[in-house]
Amino acid sequence: MGKASVVEAVGLSKQFGHFIALHPLDLQLGSGEFLSIFGPNGAGKTTLLKVLATLMKPSSGQVRILGLDPSEDGIAVRRQISLVSHSTFLYENLTAYENLLFYGRMYEVENLPKRIAEVFEEVGLTSRQRDLVGSFSDGMQRRLSIARAFLHRPRLLLLDEPYVGLDPEAAHNLGKVLAGLHDGERSLIMTTHNISRGLELCDRAAILVGGRLVYDEVRSAISADDFEATYLAAQHQARAVRPPRRFDGGGP
Repeated sequence: MGKASVVEAVGLSKQFGHFIALHPLDLQLGSGEFLSIFGPNGAGKTTLLKVLATLMKPSSGQVRILGLDPSEDGIAVRRQISLVSHSTFLYENLTAYENLLFYGRMYEVENLPKRIAEVFEEVGLTSRQRDLVGSFSDGMQRRLSIARAFLHRPRLLLLDEPYVGLDPEAAHNLGKVLAGLHDGERSLIMTTHNISRGLELCDRAAILVGGRLVYDEVRSAISADDFEATYLAAQHQARAVRPPRRFDGGGP
Protein backbone atom coordinates (compact mmCIF):
# COMPACT_ATOMS: atom_id res chain seq x y z
CA MET A 1 0.00 0.00 0.00
CA GLY A 2 3.02 2.26 0.16
CA LYS A 3 2.19 3.53 3.64
CA ALA A 4 3.08 2.38 7.14
CA SER A 5 0.31 0.26 8.59
CA VAL A 6 -1.73 1.81 11.38
CA VAL A 7 -4.10 -1.16 11.51
CA GLU A 8 -3.16 -4.67 10.45
CA ALA A 9 -5.58 -7.52 11.13
CA VAL A 10 -5.09 -11.06 9.86
CA GLY A 11 -7.74 -13.75 10.27
CA LEU A 12 -9.63 -11.58 12.77
CA SER A 13 -12.86 -13.15 14.04
CA LYS A 14 -15.28 -12.68 16.91
CA GLN A 15 -17.96 -14.99 18.25
CA PHE A 16 -20.33 -14.85 21.20
CA GLY A 17 -21.09 -18.40 22.22
CA HIS A 18 -22.50 -20.06 19.11
CA PHE A 19 -23.05 -16.75 17.34
CA ILE A 20 -20.37 -15.63 14.88
CA ALA A 21 -20.34 -11.84 14.75
CA LEU A 22 -17.22 -11.60 12.59
CA HIS A 23 -15.95 -14.32 10.29
CA PRO A 24 -12.16 -14.37 9.75
CA LEU A 25 -11.17 -11.24 7.88
CA ASP A 26 -8.03 -9.39 6.89
CA LEU A 27 -7.87 -5.60 7.13
CA GLN A 28 -5.10 -3.08 6.67
CA LEU A 29 -5.13 0.70 7.07
CA GLY A 30 -2.25 2.92 6.08
CA SER A 31 -1.05 6.07 7.80
CA GLY A 32 -3.30 9.03 6.99
CA GLU A 33 -5.97 6.91 5.27
CA PHE A 34 -9.72 7.30 5.70
CA LEU A 35 -11.66 4.04 5.38
CA SER A 36 -15.46 4.01 5.22
CA ILE A 37 -17.10 0.68 6.10
CA PHE A 38 -20.66 0.25 4.87
CA GLY A 39 -23.05 -2.41 6.09
CA PRO A 40 -26.62 -3.03 7.26
CA ASN A 41 -27.64 -3.33 10.89
CA GLY A 42 -26.19 -6.50 12.39
CA ALA A 43 -23.36 -6.68 9.88
CA GLY A 44 -20.69 -6.67 12.59
CA LYS A 45 -19.49 -3.09 12.11
CA THR A 46 -19.70 -2.08 15.78
CA THR A 47 -18.09 -5.35 16.87
CA LEU A 48 -15.18 -4.74 14.50
CA LEU A 49 -14.60 -1.23 15.83
CA LYS A 50 -14.79 -2.43 19.43
CA VAL A 51 -12.13 -5.04 18.73
CA LEU A 52 -9.90 -2.44 17.08
CA ALA A 53 -10.53 -0.08 20.01
CA THR A 54 -9.38 -2.83 22.44
CA LEU A 55 -12.83 -2.94 24.08
CA MET A 56 -13.22 -6.57 22.98
CA LYS A 57 -10.73 -9.33 22.46
CA PRO A 58 -10.91 -11.17 19.13
CA SER A 59 -11.80 -14.85 19.23
CA SER A 60 -9.04 -15.65 16.76
CA GLY A 61 -6.57 -13.96 14.49
CA GLN A 62 -3.94 -11.31 15.00
CA VAL A 63 -4.35 -7.54 15.36
CA ARG A 64 -1.66 -4.91 15.47
CA ILE A 65 -2.40 -1.23 16.02
CA LEU A 66 0.46 1.14 15.19
CA GLY A 67 2.76 -1.86 15.27
CA LEU A 68 1.66 -2.85 18.78
CA ASP A 69 -0.16 -5.95 19.97
CA PRO A 70 -3.19 -4.76 22.02
CA SER A 71 -3.09 -7.94 24.13
CA GLU A 72 0.40 -7.04 25.33
CA ASP A 73 0.52 -3.23 25.01
CA GLY A 74 -3.10 -2.26 25.60
CA ILE A 75 -2.36 0.94 27.53
CA ALA A 76 0.08 2.19 24.91
CA VAL A 77 -2.42 1.42 22.15
CA ARG A 78 -5.31 3.17 23.89
CA ARG A 79 -3.26 6.33 24.32
CA GLN A 80 -2.94 6.59 20.54
CA ILE A 81 -6.49 5.73 19.46
CA SER A 82 -9.97 7.05 20.15
CA LEU A 83 -13.53 5.84 19.56
CA VAL A 84 -16.63 7.87 18.78
CA SER A 85 -19.56 5.53 19.43
CA HIS A 86 -23.33 5.83 19.79
CA SER A 87 -22.74 7.09 23.32
CA THR A 88 -21.12 10.54 23.44
CA PHE A 89 -19.42 9.91 26.82
CA LEU A 90 -20.22 13.51 27.70
CA TYR A 91 -21.51 14.86 31.02
CA GLU A 92 -24.67 16.87 30.36
CA ASN A 93 -24.49 18.71 33.70
CA LEU A 94 -21.07 20.12 32.81
CA THR A 95 -20.22 22.77 30.23
CA ALA A 96 -18.56 21.81 26.97
CA TYR A 97 -15.31 23.33 28.25
CA GLU A 98 -15.50 21.42 31.53
CA ASN A 99 -16.00 18.16 29.63
CA LEU A 100 -12.88 18.69 27.55
CA LEU A 101 -10.95 19.85 30.61
CA PHE A 102 -11.84 16.59 32.37
CA TYR A 103 -10.79 14.38 29.46
CA GLY A 104 -7.70 16.45 28.75
CA ARG A 105 -6.46 16.03 32.31
CA MET A 106 -7.17 12.31 32.15
CA TYR A 107 -4.98 12.01 29.05
CA GLU A 108 -2.39 14.43 30.46
CA VAL A 109 -2.65 16.71 27.43
CA GLU A 110 0.09 19.34 27.37
CA ASN A 111 -0.85 23.04 27.09
CA LEU A 112 -4.42 21.98 27.73
CA PRO A 113 -6.22 25.38 27.58
CA LYS A 114 -4.59 26.08 24.21
CA ARG A 115 -5.45 22.62 22.91
CA ILE A 116 -9.08 22.95 24.04
CA ALA A 117 -9.35 26.26 22.17
CA GLU A 118 -7.95 24.59 19.05
CA VAL A 119 -10.43 21.71 19.04
CA PHE A 120 -13.40 24.00 19.75
CA GLU A 121 -12.38 25.99 16.68
CA GLU A 122 -12.06 22.82 14.59
CA VAL A 123 -15.56 21.58 15.44
CA GLY A 124 -17.17 25.03 15.29
CA LEU A 125 -18.29 25.22 18.92
CA THR A 126 -16.13 28.05 20.27
CA SER A 127 -19.15 30.27 20.98
CA ARG A 128 -20.87 27.49 22.96
CA GLN A 129 -17.96 26.22 25.06
CA ARG A 130 -19.31 27.72 28.31
CA ASP A 131 -22.82 26.29 27.81
CA LEU A 132 -24.10 23.14 29.50
CA VAL A 133 -23.89 20.11 27.24
CA GLY A 134 -27.47 19.28 28.21
CA SER A 135 -28.58 22.30 26.18
CA PHE A 136 -26.86 21.06 23.00
CA SER A 137 -28.67 19.54 20.02
CA ASP A 138 -27.81 15.99 18.95
CA GLY A 139 -25.61 17.33 16.16
CA MET A 140 -23.70 19.63 18.51
CA GLN A 141 -23.19 16.82 21.00
CA ARG A 142 -21.86 14.63 18.19
CA ARG A 143 -19.35 17.32 17.21
CA LEU A 144 -18.31 17.80 20.84
CA SER A 145 -17.90 14.04 21.17
CA ILE A 146 -15.51 14.12 18.23
CA ALA A 147 -13.65 17.02 19.84
CA ARG A 148 -13.32 14.89 22.98
CA ALA A 149 -12.06 12.01 20.89
CA PHE A 150 -9.21 13.83 19.14
CA LEU A 151 -8.30 16.16 22.01
CA HIS A 152 -5.23 14.05 22.85
CA ARG A 153 -4.15 13.89 19.18
CA PRO A 154 -4.78 10.17 18.58
CA ARG A 155 -3.21 8.67 15.49
CA LEU A 156 -6.25 6.47 14.87
CA LEU A 157 -9.85 7.71 15.14
CA LEU A 158 -12.70 5.18 15.01
CA LEU A 159 -16.20 6.50 14.26
CA ASP A 160 -19.24 4.26 14.65
CA GLU A 161 -22.24 5.54 12.63
CA PRO A 162 -21.63 9.23 13.40
CA TYR A 163 -24.43 10.41 11.07
CA VAL A 164 -27.23 8.39 12.67
CA GLY A 165 -30.11 10.58 13.84
CA LEU A 166 -28.75 13.86 12.47
CA ASP A 167 -30.81 16.28 10.42
CA PRO A 168 -29.37 17.48 7.06
CA GLU A 169 -27.79 20.64 8.51
CA ALA A 170 -26.18 18.77 11.41
CA ALA A 171 -24.93 16.08 9.00
CA HIS A 172 -23.44 18.78 6.76
CA ASN A 173 -21.65 20.39 9.71
CA LEU A 174 -20.35 17.02 10.87
CA GLY A 175 -19.08 16.28 7.36
CA LYS A 176 -17.03 19.48 7.41
CA VAL A 177 -15.50 18.48 10.75
CA LEU A 178 -14.56 15.01 9.48
CA ALA A 179 -13.13 16.42 6.26
CA GLY A 180 -10.93 18.70 8.36
CA LEU A 181 -9.69 15.73 10.38
CA HIS A 182 -8.65 13.97 7.18
CA ASP A 183 -5.40 15.90 7.04
CA GLY A 184 -2.86 13.11 6.55
CA GLU A 185 -1.75 13.22 10.17
CA ARG A 186 -4.33 10.78 11.54
CA SER A 187 -6.02 7.68 10.18
CA LEU A 188 -9.78 7.23 10.34
CA ILE A 189 -12.20 4.31 10.11
CA MET A 190 -15.88 5.21 9.91
CA THR A 191 -18.88 2.90 9.76
CA THR A 192 -21.96 4.39 8.15
CA HIS A 193 -25.22 3.74 6.31
CA ASN A 194 -24.87 7.04 4.46
CA ILE A 195 -23.38 6.09 1.10
CA SER A 196 -22.95 9.60 -0.27
CA ARG A 197 -21.30 10.93 2.91
CA GLY A 198 -19.10 7.88 3.32
CA LEU A 199 -17.83 7.98 -0.27
CA GLU A 200 -17.32 11.74 -0.16
CA LEU A 201 -14.87 11.49 2.73
CA CYS A 202 -12.96 8.25 2.25
CA ASP A 203 -9.82 7.04 0.50
CA ARG A 204 -11.13 3.46 0.58
CA ALA A 205 -14.55 1.89 0.89
CA ALA A 206 -15.37 -1.53 2.31
CA ILE A 207 -18.60 -3.49 2.69
CA LEU A 208 -19.24 -5.71 5.69
CA VAL A 209 -22.26 -8.03 5.50
CA GLY A 210 -23.15 -10.90 7.79
CA GLY A 211 -19.83 -10.62 9.59
CA ARG A 212 -17.89 -10.99 6.34
CA LEU A 213 -15.77 -8.35 4.61
CA VAL A 214 -17.05 -8.78 1.06
CA TYR A 215 -15.64 -5.67 -0.64
CA ASP A 216 -12.60 -3.41 -0.21
CA GLU A 217 -11.57 -0.94 -2.89
CA VAL A 218 -9.74 2.36 -3.24
CA ARG A 219 -12.06 5.33 -3.75
CA SER A 220 -10.46 6.32 -7.05
CA ALA A 221 -11.58 3.00 -8.57
CA ILE A 222 -15.20 3.35 -7.40
CA SER A 223 -18.06 4.83 -9.40
CA ALA A 224 -20.36 6.64 -6.99
CA ASP A 225 -23.27 5.96 -9.34
CA ASP A 226 -22.64 2.21 -9.28
CA PHE A 227 -21.64 1.76 -5.65
CA GLU A 228 -25.16 1.67 -4.23
CA ALA A 229 -26.01 -1.18 -6.61
CA THR A 230 -22.82 -2.96 -5.55
CA TYR A 231 -23.77 -2.50 -1.91
CA LEU A 232 -27.30 -3.82 -2.39
CA ALA A 233 -26.04 -6.78 -4.45
CA ALA A 234 -23.54 -7.67 -1.71
CA GLN A 235 -26.33 -7.72 0.87
CA HIS A 236 -28.55 -9.87 -1.35
CA GLN A 237 -25.76 -12.32 -2.13
CA ALA A 238 -24.80 -12.62 1.53
CA ARG A 239 -28.38 -13.39 2.52
CA ALA A 240 -28.70 -15.94 -0.30
CA VAL A 241 -25.52 -17.92 0.32
CA ARG A 242 -24.73 -17.31 3.99
CA PRO A 243 -24.92 -20.45 6.12
CA PRO A 244 -26.37 -20.23 9.63
CA ARG A 245 -24.01 -18.05 11.69
CA ARG A 246 -23.22 -20.70 14.26
CA PHE A 247 -19.94 -22.14 15.39
CA ASP A 248 -19.54 -25.90 15.11
CA GLY A 249 -15.82 -26.20 15.72
CA GLY A 250 -14.96 -26.09 12.03
CA GLY A 251 -14.46 -23.26 9.59
CA PRO A 252 -16.86 -20.32 9.21
